[in-house]
Amino acid sequence: MRDKGDDRGDLKGIQAVAMMLGITPRTLRFYEDKGLIEPCRIGTTRVYRRREIARMQLILRGKRLGFSLTDIAEFLDLYDADPQHLEQMRALAERVRMRIDELEQQRDALDQTLADLAKLEGEALARVHAHEPARVAG
Repeated sequence: MRDKGDDRGDLKGIQAVAMMLGITPRTLRFYEDKGLIEPCRIGTTRVYRRREIARMQLILRGKRLGFSLTDIAEFLDLYDADPQHLEQMRALAERVRMRIDELEQQRDALDQTLADLAKLEGEALARVHAHEPARVAG
């Protein structure tokens, strides 16, 4: 009978994990250096358990959503510390709301910039057309 924490049957090498996650082995080593994942070692070979792969999936999702490494590390620490994940969910909801607010502000600024550029383009083209010689239809 396998021990609950024994995932030896589920160990994967760095190349397999990188390919599965669509990243490079260097990316895995980067997150290991940052202390966010801790692969096992068999000799000098890194091997990844389901837990590390799941953590990498969370890390990659967090990065894709624009969270900092500090935020991601905090989420992962809360996940480990709280078996019911209530604190993690509270912290996550708070950070997600902050991220939504930040992105909405960026969208507003981007919309304003696009409107300003469109106006400027229209003014520039109007000046060009006002000074172009009239074309004769042929």
